[in-house]
Amino acid sequence: MPPKLSELVTLLKGHRVFIQTHNFPDPDAIASAFGLQVLLGKFNIPTTICHHGNVERTATANMVSEFGISMTTDKDLKDMKPDDYIITVDSQKGNANILDLVGDEIACIDHHPVFNENVSCKYKDIRIVGSCATIIADYYRLYNIEMPQDVATALLYGLKMDTKDFNRGVTELDVEIYKYLFPKANNQQIRRFQSGVIQYDELEAFVDSMKNIDIYNGVAFAFLNFSCADAFVATVSDFILNLDVVNFCVVYSRKENGFKFSVRSELDELNAGQIVLAALKGIGSGGGHKSMAGGFAVESKVLDISIDFNRVIQNLFLNVIDDIRNEKEESAKEEATAK
Repeated sequence: MPPKLSELVTLLKGHRVFIQTHNFPDPDAIASAFGLQVLLGKFNIPTTICHHGNVERTATANMVSEFGISMTTDKDLKDMKPDDYIITVDSQKGNANILDLVGDEIACIDHHPVFNENVSCKYKDIRIVGSCATIIADYYRLYNIEMPQDVATALLYGLKMDTKDFNRGVTELDVEIYKYLFPKANNQQIRRFQSGVIQYDELEAFVDSMKNIDIYNGVAFAFLNFSCADAFVATVSDFILNLDVVNFCVVYSRKENGFKFSVRSELDELNAGQIVLAALKGIGSGGGHKSMAGGFAVESKVLDISIDFNRVIQNLFLNVIDDIRNEKEESAKEEATAK
């Protein structure tokens, strides 16, 4: 059973509260923060949504603008104090994709697996579901709290985007929440947001990225050798996984001081979150779900190994994947012998 909402409300009363998303927030993170902000407001708990990095894509920026969501970047948080309370949504303290702010990360609401057991907080609601928006919407549903249409629309959009229109990581709770949100949301508005998956100014870069794919036994690698938003890296990763000869893909782009990774898998035995965590151990960090994950590698640590960083990165992932496949083969042989 999830923790009671009353526990969170009691914890936050009397404190200055911030809701922090992961860096460069996507629709699910923004929708979750917005939905939680409105929810807590019903209990007379004012909050500030904050994040590091830009809101990168036009469709996502339109969502923020149309719903009037107020988001503050870390650069504008001039007066946050160590005793201010932070609720992290769609991420967890200690992960590479969330900036450590000066406030106290008192609560965590997330749908990603826990990769750092040493990080603790006073309130934790981590459920392995398709989106963080699912968890926030479930609070409204469980406690029969009135939900404004813009909140329902934002949450449903976040749910659809993070599950790739219910084609990735979907659980029974996601389906229940979809049924709950659908009649409350402006679905025409959602369709308009979703129409901007690839922006016009990204089209040439998208075509070029399709020409530079290396595939090894179903595992695809693509290096995006140009400046691009994190969301675009994820879009390319999703697209490559649709190729008939690909069942696991790693897409990465160069960022300041490192490489940003987006990893996708459609095989149960190749857990994307565990593989990116193992592959980048010692040179960066990563994590996520079994079907989708992300990570970051420090440039100096990759380049120290070899000048040919593409080959280094490919080997880091292929070594982990080969070990998994070899272990599976050995297990199959042992089972066959036992019979």
